[in-house]
Amino acid sequence: MNDMRAERVGEQMKQEIMDIVNNKVKDPRVGFLTITDVELTNDLSHAKVFVTVLGSDKEVENTFKALEKATGFIKSELGSRMHLRIIPDLTFEYDESIEYGNKIERMLQDLRKKDK
Repeated sequence: MNDMRAERVGEQMKQEIMDIVNNKVKDPRVGFLTITDVELTNDLSHAKVFVTVLGSDKEVENTFKALEKATGFIKSELGSRMHLRIIPDLTFEYDESIEYGNKIERMLQDLRKKDK
């Protein structure tokens, strides 16, 4: 039962954080990013926010620095939007799954070209 609640809260948190980052965070270092997932612990005390960033390695690095700096602001905004007893601590992590999927897709396309 707790797992389902953590999942539901994580899904809502994903949408809220995306809205906060896009509309409230004014740091110019924040690039074009997508929040792909939020994993919450069962007690909802900690949240891993998985992010993909479109751009160069330097832009990715700058975006994560800006997110780290804005973590307190994002957490306070979440507190006013979501009615939770405890607002979880946030950590932002780079989500490599999309990059990995693109790599596999390119490999498959290369194999198809060789077969023709």
